[in-house]
Amino acid sequence: MKSAKIILLLCVGLLFTSFAFSQQTVQEETTVEEEYLSSVEDVIIRELADTDDRDNKLVSLQYIRGAIEGGRTSPDIIYALESLAGEGISSQSRTNGRLMNNFPDVRAEACELLGQVKTEEAKTILVKTALADNEPTVVAAAVRSLGDIGINEKDEVVSTIIWVQKKYATLNPTSSLAHEILFAYEKLGDSVEDKSPMIQSISAIASNYTFVPAVRQKAYDLLRQLTGVSSSNSNRSSGEK
Repeated sequence: MKSAKIILLLCVGLLFTSFAFSQQTVQEETTVEEEYLSSVEDVIIRELADTDDRDNKLVSLQYIRGAIEGGRTSPDIIYALESLAGEGISSQSRTNGRLMNNFPDVRAEACELLGQVKTEEAKTILVKTALADNEPTVVAAAVRSLGDIGINEKDEVVSTIIWVQKKYATLNPTSSLAHEILFAYEKLGDSVEDKSPMIQSISAIASNYTFVPAVRQKAYDLLRQLTGVSSSNSNRSSGEK
């Protein structure tokens, strides 16, 4: 009887071991398959981003969005995003002197997706884009994403945004860009070592009557938050002349 129990236990143990091994094999095969599919997708993303066709670049961005939403990034994806964010700026394709790859919508969406990556490398790409691009919608997307990432070591990012604010206040004051600048300041505020330049930048937006009242009011509200200016004074100052 005792021997029969031992044999039964051995058989159960062998069955369990066989089942566990088969499950592990299936999991390993699934993981290998997923990694292979991911690597193939990354190659597709990179090749689509490198083509001259705008529609292919938009398809590449769709693939990238799906990967990021699924919690996956890779060197190929970051390479593609950097390339797409500089499309027509850092990389130019010309025919008879005419710029053929100036796609602001592609650059803006690439900036938006970089903000979801939230890495030092993504931050660096966005800083370069904010400084180099001349399209307000693209710069606004880069500034917004810099605020979302939240990295501001030694005030590098805030200094970049201050430079952007001064540049566009002179050349092309745009309410939508000013709005994104204010939200970025708000998100980065706790990380700023020297708040004086940022406060001056916010004050410049608050006093610029080129911007719509809602943007100027947002600037006053942020100043009040940072400096303790009274609500009554802010509201009185933000009224139309």
